[in-house]
Amino acid sequence: MKKVLLSTMMVIGFILSTNAQEISKNALGLRLGDNDGFGGEISYQRGLSDNNRLEFDLGWRNSNNWDGFKLVGLYQWVWNIEGGFNWYAGVGAGVGSWSHNYKGPGNDDFKDNGTYVLAAGDIGIEYNFDFPLLLSLDFRPEFYIGDGYRNNNFGPDIALGIRYQF
Repeated sequence: MKKVLLSTMMVIGFILSTNAQEISKNALGLRLGDNDGFGGEISYQRGLSDNNRLEFDLGWRNSNNWDGFKLVGLYQWVWNIEGGFNWYAGVGAGVGSWSHNYKGPGNDDFKDNGTYVLAAGDIGIEYNFDFPLLLSLDFRPEFYIGDGYRNNNFGPDIALGIRYQF
């Protein structure tokens, strides 16, 4: 037990002592991924310090049979790997709404809708170019609570981010 505790403390100390590259005060762009129809999100990042930031993402979908939106907010910690490469991790929450209209057997109309809240984690890697462009690739597991949005209440979300920094 002592070895596990000592190892955990050493890892946390290493992470906290890692020098982070200064992150941009603002970044605005797109987060392109897939999580049950949410193929794109407008993404905004706000730097809080040299290695902490907030991220807000608004995703929506409007198709023949399915409409929905979700708004997610994340708090992220950012660590420098080397040069312009950073990795980051974060936690957050969000809200959403969905509606589904479809034709069933015998051309019967079926309609269903609902709202939900979600808890999310986030881990990813990014490259900060010398000009104001930030590219990222991240994995965001989302856990849903609400009106039947998903049968298993879990959605893995993998996305590519393209943001302009200012």
